[in-house]
Amino acid sequence: MKRICRAVMFFQYGGADVLRAAEHEVPDPGAGQVRIAVRAAGVNPVDWKIRSGAMAELMPVGFPAVPGVDMAGVVECVGPDVTDFAIGDEVFGKAAAGSYTELALANLDAIAAKPEAVSWEVAAALPVVGTTAYHVLSRLGLKQGETILIDGAAGGVGTVAVQLARHRGLAVIGTAGHRNHDYLRSLGAIPVTYGEGLPDRVRAVATRGVDAAVAAAGHGSLPALIELTGGPDRVITIADPSAESLGVRFAHGEPDDMPGILGELATLVATGTITVPIARTYPLADAADAHRESQTGHVRGKLVLAPI
Repeated sequence: MKRICRAVMFFQYGGADVLRAAEHEVPDPGAGQVRIAVRAAGVNPVDWKIRSGAMAELMPVGFPAVPGVDMAGVVECVGPDVTDFAIGDEVFGKAAAGSYTELALANLDAIAAKPEAVSWEVAAALPVVGTTAYHVLSRLGLKQGETILIDGAAGGVGTVAVQLARHRGLAVIGTAGHRNHDYLRSLGAIPVTYGEGLPDRVRAVATRGVDAAVAAAGHGSLPALIELTGGPDRVITIADPSAESLGVRFAHGEPDDMPGILGELATLVATGTITVPIARTYPLADAADAHRESQTGHVRGKLVLAPI
């Protein structure tokens, strides 16, 4: 039996003003699914890129659509043969069909148990940035003591990537605007300013060179990162559309064993090894304002929606 709930939806591509609150039908979970009463939903840049139509070729949606992926909440209903979770369990992860809603479906292979020590807001902010950071670092295969350059280190993915890299024993150089340099130092990274002249600034602080680089911001830095690392095979990006023409890997797809990765990340957060700063929490009805703030590109930490 379908349940009716409130959700933020969009009925056509466009600016943030196409988002509006509406009633939404959520069916019972199918095999391998649970239905979750959402306590918080994370906002990611990909949400407004999809809403705007900028990713229509790669990630088309059917209208009306509920935006969002990240969420945390309480299991409200379980699908047939589901034994991993029970009604009342606190979980977090990625929604199957939109997270800006009071009720969301999720597949078992995209959620994990939420530790009591992790707040709803932080749990909802973690899945996309956490699994993306984990995925790109794993693909680079760096060893303890090596040096990684993270371009766009003060953003959501960059913040987690810096901390994961430090946890794995890597030296980290991170690019950001000057106002975020103290923030990067607090995470354990050596800050440098992005933009023209980047290679010289990095060489000034990278006494042993740079072994690999992650482009977490799409502002045209790939040629500089290739120069610093010695080749495109040592660079991976999550944001720069020029990657293919330069021979750089573009991180896409979901990592294997997402529940295991989510669980590992949650433990690191619960023990204080990794922090996920929350820049601002908006009511669900103000999702358009959250999108507008995200689109400025100057958010330090994560934006979160609170359905309840």
